[in-house]
Amino acid sequence: MNYIWEAVGRQPPGQQPSGAETIQKLCDRVASSTLLEDRRDAVRAIKSLSKKYRVEVGTMAMDHLLRILQSDRTDTEILGYALDTLYNIVCSDEEEEPEDSEEENQQKQEDDLGARFTEEFIGEPDNITLLLTLLEEFDFHVRWRGVKLLTVLLKSQCAPVQSIVLVSPMGVSRLMDLLADSREVIRNDGLLLLQQLTKGNTAIQKIVAFENAFERLLEIITEEGSSDGGIVVEDCLLLLLNLLKNNSSNQNFFKEGSYIQKMKPWFEVGDDNSGWSAQKVTNLHLMLQLVRVMVSPVNSPGATASCQKAMFQCGLLQQLCTILMATGVPADILTETINTVSEVIRGSEVNQDYFASVNAPSNPPRPAIVVLLMSMVNERQPFVLRCAVLYCFQCFLYKNHKGQGEIVATLLPSTIDASSMSAGQLLCGGLFSADSLSNWCAAVALAHALQDNLTQKEQLLRVQLATSLGKPPVSLLQQSTNILSQGSHVQTKVGLLMLLCTWISNCPIAVMHFLHNQDNVPFVSFYLHTHTYTHTLSHTHTHSLTHAQTFLIIIIFQDSQMNRTWYIWKCLFGVQQKAEATPSAEGSTSDATELQKEVELLRAQLQSQSAEIAQLQREKHQLLRGSDTTVSAAAAGDDAVRSELESRLSAQTLKEQVQALLESKELMEKELSSATSSAAIMQTEKSKLQQELQESKKEQDDLLMLLADQDQKILSLKHRLEDLGETIEDEDDLDARDQFDDDDDEEEEECDE
Repeated sequence: MNYIWEAVGRQPPGQQPSGAETIQKLCDRVASSTLLEDRRDAVRAIKSLSKKYRVEVGTMAMDHLLRILQSDRTDTEILGYALDTLYNIVCSDEEEEPEDSEEENQQKQEDDLGARFTEEFIGEPDNITLLLTLLEEFDFHVRWRGVKLLTVLLKSQCAPVQSIVLVSPMGVSRLMDLLADSREVIRNDGLLLLQQLTKGNTAIQKIVAFENAFERLLEIITEEGSSDGGIVVEDCLLLLLNLLKNNSSNQNFFKEGSYIQKMKPWFEVGDDNSGWSAQKVTNLHLMLQLVRVMVSPVNSPGATASCQKAMFQCGLLQQLCTILMATGVPADILTETINTVSEVIRGSEVNQDYFASVNAPSNPPRPAIVVLLMSMVNERQPFVLRCAVLYCFQCFLYKNHKGQGEIVATLLPSTIDASSMSAGQLLCGGLFSADSLSNWCAAVALAHALQDNLTQKEQLLRVQLATSLGKPPVSLLQQSTNILSQGSHVQTKVGLLMLLCTWISNCPIAVMHFLHNQDNVPFVSFYLHTHTYTHTLSHTHTHSLTHAQTFLIIIIFQDSQMNRTWYIWKCLFGVQQKAEATPSAEGSTSDATELQKEVELLRAQLQSQSAEIAQLQREKHQLLRGSDTTVSAAAAGDDAVRSELESRLSAQTLKEQVQALLESKELMEKELSSATSSAAIMQTEKSKLQQELQESKKEQDDLLMLLADQDQKILSLKHRLEDLGETIEDEDDLDARDQFDDDDDEEEEECDE
């Protein structure tokens, strides 16, 4: 400390100066000294006091230090001292975590102090420009300390500093030069600086990318040992994620620069997977995230398809599948690899076909899909792993009619191989296991095998299940609805409702199979009716209610000839709503009279059809006793018979609903006499129920109007096409053509840019 007293002068004996007095004298010496050595000694003394007397140094010395940076550019030693001092006053000590409340308060004060001095520093934009200029200095102490100071400024006030750097001439270029520094300390700290600089700023990300960042970062990753490298590899990968995530321009530049091909060596992990260090797991996890960024479903379809093609052609997909089937891979890496493969194959026919051909290295070999599904329906496997497999299965079947057919085929009687485990058998086993998560996963997976595929929906109707010895087999459709009516777990019910909604949607034959069992529609209607008037609906029950509503709408709107059924059902449901609303003593008489009128109206409509019901019922049973082939032929070849049958089924359902309503009405009238004493409470409850009812009804009406309008538009367009002599293609061909057109448009837009 002798140089401090030499700089400020000797003090009289017995008088110890305060910190503020010492710092003020040192600042005066910096401002007044004509000799460089004197100024250097004074700045060095201020630096030594900057941690202990942070407030005083920041308040009194900052302006003097900035003048030193401007005026003494030829002396690297004094520049280093000044930069170190500025770093100390704007940076909070983050090395140690506070252990008690007193230390937490102190840390907060330190953070607030750092933010205050940072704002003061960047309040003059020329200070950042000056700092960028100093980074051109090759001297180690100046360049390294300048990097550290700018990094901490970015951490504290990222957006303002980014804005200043962006408008500074050659500002980003000067920072990119840090990656070419032969001194590893400066290069590594430069990586940290660029990480902060590129956060959330698309413009800076683009400039960094065009400054050859991809080439340099990939070189550093290779030099440092790829996935086996240390923390430097992690820093490079984090910077790459900043540059590519949510930045379509940089993603296209990365693809066009053939950098996807250079990612393949990252995943050559070798045969010995027993020793995975924590750093290797982190590195590989980030590498997989980078692959997913390039093929994310949120990217434009054309860009994603182009990257998927490149990943297959260079062998990257094959390398990922090797990791997928390898032994000894950590669970979190395996899960992320499954998610990555999922998005590499999603919607890509070539990649999906390759994935279907991958076999696990077992004896005998098993398809990778089967091995993954075995994990999905295994309740001992981690939850995130099971969800990842479900996502992979979904991506494999996305717009993949061939794959959907292959999965459904493994469930059909003519293709079942008792000697080996198939995908269909695993899904069926998971669907009816004791584990509710397996039920849900299997139901959702099977629903994806039917999505937008009428052929497979009809094929799956052929599946028969042997429920127990001595009893005839039951169809998969019926067994699914049977489980719904039992006391199953909510998660199981939600999964089955999702499956059934997908199955019967736009599939008249499946609807007829469903309606063949008279207990099905009343049960779903009861399920909907029960949960609608539950005062406290859980989140899961809300989903169940949504699917039940959708389920009924799908059944009703299968054919335009069922519009009358939808009208009589809507009226009946409205009567049920009024019957459920708790009446007050004051309005009970009028509500009951109004209810009686509506019931009588429905009864009159029903009586007009009652003379035909017996004969129609016999004809219905004769039609439905036939085989699946007969039902299919009848549905496809005789629209008149199908329409008549549907009307008769509607009449029967209506009769049952009215009967149930009459019983409810009688019970309600018996209970009216005991309602007087609680009139006020019931009136309040009624208001709440009516409000909830109106909101629900409005949402239903809006949805139905949208569905009806969409159906009418589609029908009108089909008629116009037929009038023009055009061949009407199915929806899948149209979707594929639209996708192709969208891709061409996007490529043209990218070329224009």
